[in-house]
Amino acid sequence: MSEVLKQQYNVSADDFTSAGAASAAVKKTLKQLGFSSDFIRRASIAMYEGEINMVIHGEGGVAEVEIIEDHVIIRLTDQGPGIEDIDLAMQEGYSTASDSVRELGFGAGMGLPNIKRQSNDFQISSEVGVGTTLVITICTT
Repeated sequence: MSEVLKQQYNVSADDFTSAGAASAAVKKTLKQLGFSSDFIRRASIAMYEGEINMVIHGEGGVAEVEIIEDHVIIRLTDQGPGIEDIDLAMQEGYSTASDSVRELGFGAGMGLPNIKRQSNDFQISSEVGVGTTLVITICTT
């Protein structure tokens, strides 16, 4: 594949029924394109964790995915409340999820650390009252 394949998905706030649909679609595309199972697993985990964060915290958002010959770039943008302390949010186990979200089995505080762990490059920018953007790059090697 020498071209860039671009996909865009809208992620709805508080929609746990559809949560994961975008990451499942990306996973299916990567399989169809013949990427390795390890690469697909890493991209799927990072995409899913980011998508769930947009559902829980980000008041929904947009996921843009660029699939290139040897890597994928995932850009997740929301217009949620933003993250006050990114260093704290990156700590495993830290979560601002509500009790009702935790009762659904989400909000364990592993999302951002898992995304970083699966990524070759992970950038996060956030402004309180404006929103958060994640740019995740995952390479095949």
